[in-house]
Amino acid sequence: MIKVLWFLKRADGLSLEEFREWWLAHAQDVLASQSPHLARYTVNIRVADKDDLPGSPALGCEWDGVAEQWFATREDFAAAYDRPQSTTRSDTLAHTSAFTRLVVDETPLC
Repeated sequence: MIKVLWFLKRADGLSLEEFREWWLAHAQDVLASQSPHLARYTVNIRVADKDDLPGSPALGCEWDGVAEQWFATREDFAAAYDRPQSTTRSDTLAHTSAFTRLVVDETPLC
């Protein structure tokens, strides 16, 4: 299993609510283009601009959300991303000021 975390920061000028609305609609486009290859897809969006819960890091967090994608095989991942022109990339670039990915080994602990 391959798990990829995508960290996104909203574009300057977008409110958190506008970003949320865009990303939830955008997620449907991702599903439409990648669904045959995805084992699971989850979008996690910041709940507020300021984290006021106990234990909040002093520096805060620069990211506005994280998407989690699971692929059964490297071939599935390649089929989803190894294309000359992604149908969703330009939309992502237009609505984010930064994004990056992290490929991880998931280790459930409870």
